[in-house]
Amino acid sequence: MEPEPLLRRHAPRKVLDGFGRAVLASSRYAAPSSADEMASLVRQARSEHLPVTFRGSGRSYGDASLNASGLVIDGTKLNRMLGWDPVSGVAEVQGGVTIEGLWRRTITDGYWPHVVPGTMLPTMAGCLSMNIHGKNNFKEGPFGEHVLDFDLVTPAGELLRCSPTENADVFHTAIGGLGLLGAITRARVQLKKVESGLLRVDPCSVSSLREMFAEFDRRLPHSDYLVGWVDCLSEGAELGRGEIHQANYLHADEDPLGDVGFHTERQTLPTRILGFPKDKLWHFMRPFFHNAGIRLINTAKVWSARMNHGKKYLQSHVGFAFLLDYVPNWRLAYGDGGFIQYQVFVPKEGALAAMEDLLRMAQEAKLPSYLGVFKRHRPDGFCLSHAVDGYSMAMDYRVTAENRDRLWALTRRFTERVLAAGGRFYFAKDAVLDQDQVVRAYGLDRIARFKAMKERLDPDGVLVSDLGRRVLGLA
Repeated sequence: MEPEPLLRRHAPRKVLDGFGRAVLASSRYAAPSSADEMASLVRQARSEHLPVTFRGSGRSYGDASLNASGLVIDGTKLNRMLGWDPVSGVAEVQGGVTIEGLWRRTITDGYWPHVVPGTMLPTMAGCLSMNIHGKNNFKEGPFGEHVLDFDLVTPAGELLRCSPTENADVFHTAIGGLGLLGAITRARVQLKKVESGLLRVDPCSVSSLREMFAEFDRRLPHSDYLVGWVDCLSEGAELGRGEIHQANYLHADEDPLGDVGFHTERQTLPTRILGFPKDKLWHFMRPFFHNAGIRLINTAKVWSARMNHGKKYLQSHVGFAFLLDYVPNWRLAYGDGGFIQYQVFVPKEGALAAMEDLLRMAQEAKLPSYLGVFKRHRPDGFCLSHAVDGYSMAMDYRVTAENRDRLWALTRRFTERVLAAGGRFYFAKDAVLDQDQVVRAYGLDRIARFKAMKERLDPDGVLVSDLGRRVLGLA
């Protein structure tokens, strides 16, 4: 006798979106309060032949945590700090603890995560599943390199302790494994001891993307963090102009605040920006989110960058790291169609030419990116790693009913150019790649190794997401 389909009949249905709001899906939904309850839900879904996707804070821009007609399991209630050792700097956390929850517990003891993304809201399980990177990837690598071990609950109900020495093959595949191999319910993370709650930031205006590449190369040996903003609407000799921010840790004797800088209130983002409550600011941004409006904003930002070139200042770790959290709900400024982010990782030999081509192609199509972010990367040892010995550029594109088909067609042209340069892509941001493009980017061997691990840990194919269906051909 078949078991009663409790989830199919009784689990509430929700319409969920990716962070960019350009893709969404209706699914059954559950939010367990414990690892045991999560495992029970997976077993029940398996018995009902109901595909399962795990979801954290929903910060992946595309469809990584969406599951049309399946079950989405929300892990954010598994958010306990299980242990913190201020001597060794090791934190033990449940998978639903966020980057914010981590740093708020550790900063007063002088510890900061080795790697953080541009927002403090992703969960630990999400950070591992996407193997996030930060503004220091060229130096510190991805998040996974600072994880000591984690627990993975497989669809078969097996609990695996994974580390670089125990179940090492699972460790290097589940990190960056898109949440398709099991539920990461617990992890131990090594944090970095810092002498100050402040960073010294050095802004640098650059007149073109070519100059940005040259300035990055010059500054890399002397930087702890390095990130570039790119004006994607600039043309001609100023194509890709923008601003670089280099940040370096302070020594204790350089910090004017002393230990006070480690207090959490000194690390909190401002509640008002330019006199406005920050949670209302997206309303004022929205009228400018069109080509002419962004051109005006970018021109003002370029002039500001030139005026502040070389004027160093001190900034908190939180203030420098989490630019995306300054304006809550900023994604709503893009309008009802949302946006997609197209992020490319190109080996250093061909990166400049490829990225200049992408900027020109978008401008010629009259579909320019409204935000460009530039970083330097190094390779790592994880199976589905997006990192290369080269550069990345992340570009945000507004989606409307009128431009959607043209934009998707443009990204196909982008992808061909990136593949020709030996590039890769970042699944946490992706909404447009197909299976053939992913095989060409990562190679048959990597994809085969990942699918072999999935067959071993999830032989019934319980864990499936809309992303997995699209880029890996999962049934």
